[in-house]
This record gives sequence, C-alpha cells and structure tokens, in this order.
Amino acid sequence: MTLLITVILVALVFEYINGFHDTANSIATVVSTKVLTPRLAILLAAITNLGGALWGNAVAKSVSSGLVHTEFVTTQTLICAILAGITWNLLTWWFGIPSSSTHALVGGLVGATVATAGGNWHAVIWSEPGKAHWWEGKGLLIKVIIPMFSSPVAGFVIGFVVMTLLYLLVKNWRPRTVTAVFGKAQLASAAYMGFSHGSNDAQKTMGIIALALVAGAKSGALDNLPEWLGFLRHPMIQTTGGKEYIAAWIKVACALTMAAGTAAGGWRIIRTMGHKMVRLQPIHGFAAETTAATVLMVAQNFGMPVSTTHAITTSIMGVGCAKRFSALKLSVVERILWAWFLTLPVTFGLGYGFMVVAKNF
Repeated sequence: MTLLITVILVALVFEYINGFHDTANSIATVVSTKVLTPRLAILLAAITNLGGALWGNAVAKSVSSGLVHTEFVTTQTLICAILAGITWNLLTWWFGIPSSSTHALVGGLVGATVATAGGNWHAVIWSEPGKAHWWEGKGLLIKVIIPMFSSPVAGFVIGFVVMTLLYLLVKNWRPRTVTAVFGKAQLASAAYMGFSHGSNDAQKTMGIIALALVAGAKSGALDNLPEWLGFLRHPMIQTTGGKEYIAAWIKVACALTMAAGTAAGGWRIIRTMGHKMVRLQPIHGFAAETTAATVLMVAQNFGMPVSTTHAITTSIMGVGCAKRFSALKLSVVERILWAWFLTLPVTFGLGYGFMVVAKNF
C-alpha cells in the first residue's frame, strides 16, 4: 500500500513538473506577444486545462492499457518509469529546451516494464492487427511512434499554410488593425490551446495513476483499505454501455497539479518558444496556437498521446517560415531537434536502469 501511494505521489510530482515544462509551451505564444500578462495567461491555462482534462478519456486509456502488458507492471515499475521522465524533464528544463514530457514518460514506462520482465521485449505491445482501421488498434507503434513523426510534420505544414493564408487576408490592412484584431483572436486561440493540451497531456498521468491502481488491485494491495479510501479501488468507471472512463477524482487531481506547476516556473521554456526561436506578433501566435491545438485535438480523438511540445514548436516553425525562412534561429531549432531525437532512447535507458537497481535492493 505504501508503494502504491508513492506511485500516485510521484505521478503527481511528474504532473507538477509537466506544468512548468509543457503547459508553459501552451501559453508561451500568448505571453510572448504580450496579449496576456503571465498571471492572466496562467489563470487561462489552469481553467482551460482543467476543462480539457475532464473532457477526454482516450489518451488515458492508451497509456493505462495500450502500450505495455499490465501483467509485467508493478508499483516499482511505475515509480521507475516516472522517475525517468522527471529526470529528463528537469534536465531539459534547466537548459530551456522544450522537449517532450509525453515521450519521456512513454520511454520510461517501456524501459522499466522491459526491465521488470527480465529484458523480455514481449512485455511491450507493439501493434494490434485485425482492426478495420490501423489507428483503432493499440500499441507503441500505432499510438506513439507513427504520431511522433506525423504530428510535427502536420504542425509545420499546417502552420505554414495557415500563416500564408492569413498574410493574404490582411495584406491590405493597417498594422494597427492587424494587431488589434488578432490580439483579441489570440485570446480564443490560447483558450483552445489550453483546452486541447489538457485533453491530451493531463491524461497521460491519469493513465499512469489508473494503471498503478489496477496493478495494486490485482496484487491485493487494495484489499484492506479503510472505507474512506474505497474510491481507490475504482480508478476506471464502467458505464452501462460497456465504455470505461477514468474516475473524476484522478482527472481533477492531475489537472489542478498541472496548473500549479505552470504557475511555478515556466519562464525558461517560454523564453525559448516565444523569443529565441522566432519573434512573434499576435497574428503569428494565433496561427501557431490554432494549428497546434487542432493537431492535439485530432490526436486525442484517436487516443494518441502526442507531444504538445512537438505540436506547438513545429507550428511556430511553420509560421516563422511563412514570414521568411531566415526568421528562424536555426541554432535553437537544432538543439530542440536533438532533444526530441534523444528523449525516447535516453528515458528508456533511465527507466530500465532504475528498475534494475530497484530489483537488486
């Protein structure tokens, strides 16, 4: 029982760090364009992230049951997985690099599960054939690897197209009018971005907590709970129609923890996203946020835990290139791409290593 409570607490620590790491990405543009003050942007992010977290369910189900076989998952496995994600997030946050918390968590989960299974790669669900559509199956390939490459490409291309169309729309407008109109429009796009972020990112930690409680129930760790903790036995709520949903208390706890993290320290990432990579005006922020939020909402609909970081960063790149290709600071882009490339293998190694150490103590 103590280990189970530890898993939940460590998962919430990860969500808190996600708040100042990934949620900062979702409000970076609206702060950098000076449409909102940091305090108001954080308030907007907190409210919209909570709404998004309560709205969706598919991503949480993918994380809790669609990436690794649950019979190989123990409470120690989950602690090691989350610690791997936290370690990588803190490292990249320290250097102000917007890497993916999603892939950090997934890499840590896969590495720790493989280690728990004694190095057996069959502990990983790679793909699930036989579905009418490829995206309906579960597995690491379908839910993580393919979206890992397709979502950044979509963000860049759609961001470029949207910004080009906006340039055509406003080419005869006065600069003051453009700023005024899109300053107001960016309030809507920032809210849309926060909502879509909550519907995707907040659900990943929900899935981990649900997975921990399911594993705890199987091991008998929840058999002797006092009555007031009885809700822990029901992380998944099943409807009369047979559908399963993450319990509301898990959703609210994760969403509020993420909001608290956002208030604590997202400035390193905001500076990279909004100032170092490309200079943004309200029209650019509107285009980037709308693009990234749409990519996240589509992915959430298919239960794909894609990276908010990838979506918003590549959307900003696409918007910047529509302005002019020289607007991008390629040295910063190169650092970000290296972080993306290294996230999965490094966190896999960390999760595997942490689990090996845990098994020997």
